[in-house]
Formats: sequence, C-alpha cells, structure tokens
Amino acid sequence: MNLVLNKPLAFIDLETTGINVASDRIVEISILKIMPDKSRESKTMRINPTIPIPENSSNIHGIYDADIKDCPTFVKVAHDLAVFIGNADLAGYNSNKFDVPLLAEEFIRADVDFDMKKRKFVDVQVIFHKMEQRTLSAAYQFYCKKEIENAHSAEADVKATVEVLEAQLDKYPELQNNVDYLNDFSSHSKSVDFLGRIIYDEKGVEVINFGKHKGKAVEEVFRIEPSYYNWMMNGDFPLYTKKIITSIKLRSFGK
Repeated sequence: MNLVLNKPLAFIDLETTGINVASDRIVEISILKIMPDKSRESKTMRINPTIPIPENSSNIHGIYDADIKDCPTFVKVAHDLAVFIGNADLAGYNSNKFDVPLLAEEFIRADVDFDMKKRKFVDVQVIFHKMEQRTLSAAYQFYCKKEIENAHSAEADVKATVEVLEAQLDKYPELQNNVDYLNDFSSHSKSVDFLGRIIYDEKGVEVINFGKHKGKAVEEVFRIEPSYYNWMMNGDFPLYTKKIITSIKLRSFGK
C-alpha cells in the first residue's frame, strides 16, 4: 500500500560512532524523501565525525576512520541537508529514540536552525514492536519476505524501512494511512524533547520525567530550585533537551 501524504515524508537512517545521542556523531546518512505525488528523492553521504570511530561500531556498519578521513564534516553539509529535507515530516526505524534526536544534535552543533516542532514523526520500529515485537531484519523478512542485502549500510536500511512501513499498511487495515495517525501511533509518550526527559502531562504542561522532580512542572521546579536548571545545562543531557528547557525558562520570565 502506497503512503498517503499531504506533505513530504523523509525517511532517515544514520550510521554513527556509537549510540549516545548527546556525544556520538554521524558517519553516514541516507535520506529517502517521498513526495505526495509518490515521486522520490534520495541523498546518501558519508560524514567525517571529527572523532575516532570505535572498533565495535566499525565492525557493525563497516565504516572505518580511513574511509571517512577525506569526507566533509557535518558542519560543511548541514545547510544543504536541511534544505534537502525542507519541511518534510520525518520517519525511520527506531528514529524517534535515536536517528532524529542525534540528527537534531548535529544541527544544533552546526548552528543550523532545523525546526523540529512543526514536524510529525513516524517510527516504523514502534509500529512493528506494537504489532509483532521484532528487529529490522526480522521485520523485513516478516513483512516483505526478503532478506536485506548489505544490511547495516544506511542506504540499504532506509530502503528496507520504507518497504516495511508500506507492507505494514497493507497487513494491518486498522492502521490509518496518514502521517498524523502514524505519528501518534508510533509515539511512546508525549515527549517534549526526543528522549522523553521532558514530557507533556494530561493538561499539556511540560513536566520533568526523571529523577527527584519526576512529574513536576518544569517551570515550577526552576522557580523553586533555580540551580536545577544550571545542573541540567551543565549535565550530560542532549543539546536539544537543553534548548527545550532554556525556552521554557525564558518563557517564564514574561509571566
């Protein structure tokens, strides 16, 4: 079943130096953008992460330091990538918890204003896990009856992800074929940031979702314990999370 789209949907897959959203870097990115008229545009490139690639990561995706030493850094290509993605909604496999937040971190470090607030996010892994509980390779075999050739390359994985989502729409008639529904269905919670450190409560208020202040409104915590904001800003939190809490703190000044 072909996707029904009102605006472009960009499927993204990253190969990286590791799995820490706050500190690891992109070494390869592949984007497959599907347009409402069903036409497709793609872009795949390797990136010099400016830090060494750990051997255990290279053993997974097959990209070593020597392979990317002459590739551009993310800063060099960030603007072009942002233009290519444009106003598209974002999709991927485990993208809500990894690819999208790590990409957001890279854009912030590159000082490129890539607005995440106006986008929908479709995570094919969440749909799969809610329906079947498997991995991408198993999902591809289960839904598409094929093996992924050259698995763990960004381009092969992103193409497989598109096919899996289309097959999911064919298999499950209860899944609505629109990005608004798929965004809601593939979300674990109403996160304000990507990793769920800050979430919306039932009233739409931003609350802290970890530690001693879990469940408390961010504005209220910062009001009664101003040092908590500084602790978060100096802590090992993603840049996007820090951007969110800063905007909440600045907003509170006008009240």
